[in-house]
Amino acid sequence: MLRRLLPLLLCGLCTVLQAAPQLAPARLQALAAEPFWLALGHYERGKLGGWRSYVDDDEFFLAASGAEDPAAELAATFEALYRPAALGDRHPQCRYPARTRWLREQLALDDLPAPACPEFAAWYADIAPHSTVLVFPAAYLNSPSSMFGHTLLRVDQADIDRQGSPLLSYALNFGAYIEGMDNSILYAWKGLMGGYPGLFALMPYREKIGEYSRLENRDLWEYRLNLTAVETGRLLEHVWELRQIQFDYFFFDENCSYRLLELLEIARPGLQLTEDFPLTAIPADTVRAVKNAGLIERIDYRPSRERELLARAAPLEAAEQGWVQRLAADSRALQDAGYQALPTERRALIEDGAYRLLRYQASGAERDPASAARSYRLLQAINRNPPPRLEVERPILPEDGHQSRTWQLGVGSRDDRAFAEYGLRMAYHDLLDNLDGFPLGAQIEIAQLRLRQYQGNHWQLQQLELAGIRSLTPRNRLLKPWSWQVAGGLERVPGEGGEERLVGHLNGGAGGSWQLGEELLGFALATVRLEQNRDFAAWLSPAAGFDGGLLWRNRAGNLLLEAQGDYFHNGEVRRRLSLAQQLELGDNLGLRLSAAREFSQWAPPVNEVQLQLRWYYY
Repeated sequence: MLRRLLPLLLCGLCTVLQAAPQLAPARLQALAAEPFWLALGHYERGKLGGWRSYVDDDEFFLAASGAEDPAAELAATFEALYRPAALGDRHPQCRYPARTRWLREQLALDDLPAPACPEFAAWYADIAPHSTVLVFPAAYLNSPSSMFGHTLLRVDQADIDRQGSPLLSYALNFGAYIEGMDNSILYAWKGLMGGYPGLFALMPYREKIGEYSRLENRDLWEYRLNLTAVETGRLLEHVWELRQIQFDYFFFDENCSYRLLELLEIARPGLQLTEDFPLTAIPADTVRAVKNAGLIERIDYRPSRERELLARAAPLEAAEQGWVQRLAADSRALQDAGYQALPTERRALIEDGAYRLLRYQASGAERDPASAARSYRLLQAINRNPPPRLEVERPILPEDGHQSRTWQLGVGSRDDRAFAEYGLRMAYHDLLDNLDGFPLGAQIEIAQLRLRQYQGNHWQLQQLELAGIRSLTPRNRLLKPWSWQVAGGLERVPGEGGEERLVGHLNGGAGGSWQLGEELLGFALATVRLEQNRDFAAWLSPAAGFDGGLLWRNRAGNLLLEAQGDYFHNGEVRRRLSLAQQLELGDNLGLRLSAAREFSQWAPPVNEVQLQLRWYYY
């Protein structure tokens, strides 16, 4: 019996000998109020006072009240550091290396147990952190979840530029954890409402390269940060603490970009990056905040497969692009007499274009032996007749575009009634906004509010748009994407007796867009609409319609000519013809002149003109 009890007695004696010393209450409170400790716990001030942690996982905290009490969590951590070293990987020092390092430095703790942490040591050595890169996969128009862009961190080893490849590095990503196959609408709703948990994930960077620039055809911007090896290591220690730890995930604020800003504040104590994002954290804005903080050392650009394909096809004539399609579909056309009669240098461009088109078409699909064989034959032809090096023009940096929030001040008239209009849009960009840093034909507007003040001090809500998304991606000989749009909210429409009615609506459409000139897009979409209008007998009324027009990028800014129509099931026909020109006065200032004529079965035609000043800010 004594032999069995002896190990327990020794363990208990060891625990007593290494019990945590007492920490003075004043010192405890002072440490708990330190910004770095608050950052380690992801604490923020509660709306009604006190503290709350963004972490939504009890496994992260050592104290029962740790999610709301930074001092209690610090006291529990301090005591836990003195637990027996025999716990090994289960020791709090192994579980919380960033907390341990900071408390050891702050309190000069030279009497701590020294547990072995082989699991953490092996993980840390495999990553070998030395430097950090902020990666921005640019907006991808045909995916609602990707239209804002995204950010992640890449952790590089030493001498990555001279002796290695970034593809061997690790990518650190924060995102919504989705189980099952939610459709795009359900994904958008749950992402807005916090319906998904958020998790950090560390994976090989080559996998992320494949996901974004290949599968989703997104350009990648890589911002090398000037974090030191010590700062990068500190960041990674905290990432270890967050393994499988859940956060609430919200698409507009507590998202990928916001969480990464928190990590940068841990890497370099004293940074105050998250303070600028109390309501929304749009990726381009967070990149701008990192740049303004002086963290960026160098910027590299990786074009997507789609952009590379279009750049290769740009100098080809229509007949040559036809050969690109034929070779991608059947590489035996390489031996066609008509093809062989083409000049050697033209065949080199065509073959490279065909190979890129084939690779583009195969993105995201399972391996097809026939497609692989065609790729191999095209590669053989390229090796025999190499094309010139592909040069892809580097776009304007995404963070150099206008700010995401917009104030609007307008004056105008609706027939013989003058009005002033006041507006606020929380995010982000419409078809006419200042274009630098954005693709032509892209729109994503969130929370658009417009109030009008008519003569006689008559106020009315003109519009409350929850979301308005448009993707006018042009079709061409090689690529044929669909254009689409969706919007929903409240807006004013013509009503009986010439009155305007505030109605609820949800509408969408799909069709095509075409590049009619270097800076000219034409588009035509079939649309559907659901409307809740008290002038209608039915509570909810459907309509079919159209939306078409021209979008022209000119020297002054952007011009949009648009014709729209809705044909309701109850016989109401509503049409609208509009023309608007945005004048770009500065990076974050625009002047918009618009004119419209509206037609309705229930009222005479109405003319409206408006001059609007738009100020973009965050």
